[in-house]
Amino acid sequence: MILEEIKSLLATEAEAIKNIPVNDEFGKALDIIHEQVHQKKGKLITSGMGKAGQIAINMATTFSSTGTPAVFLHPSEAQHGDLGVIQENDVMLLISNSGKTREIIELVELARGLRPHVRFIVITSIKESLLAEAAEATLHTGNPQEVCALGLTPTTSTTTMTVIGDILVVLLMKRIGFTNHDYSLRHHGGYLGDKSRKAASLDKK
Repeated sequence: MILEEIKSLLATEAEAIKNIPVNDEFGKALDIIHEQVHQKKGKLITSGMGKAGQIAINMATTFSSTGTPAVFLHPSEAQHGDLGVIQENDVMLLISNSGKTREIIELVELARGLRPHVRFIVITSIKESLLAEAAEATLHTGNPQEVCALGLTPTTSTTTMTVIGDILVVLLMKRIGFTNHDYSLRHHGGYLGDKSRKAASLDKK
């Protein structure tokens, strides 16, 4: 019985990933990040509250490790001085399932108050949300139903958010020509560091 339930949950999660809308917004987001970070030498700033914030942290570390400098900005801490991390040419990637998370909406206004020309990319389930209106590129999750038994806990939605982040990371790695050698320079310890150095040495042969 439980094995069948597990298979059903996996199928639901997989189907949600397949239903992520694939459109030109991905290209827009990629162009914005590339322009602001790799051409104008700004950085990517990710942000989100709660579970979405945890996804945003993961995205920032993954981008940084693959050649795109990124940091996570907690939306609440931003109101107590951390907003100062935003510099000219930075781009903000904001994540909110509902698109109306109060702290994130406030962060948009605060960021604009400090840097009027800051650019926003948004990942959300609601395309017509307040947050989406602030974005130059809106990446839609497909608004999947949560597999949570109550239909409340961020589960399937965070799965799709994570996958969208992975897509951006991989496409940007290809755009900037990120190599095994580049990877090894950022990973000096552990299994991945060793693996990337070996791969880099093979690339030279």
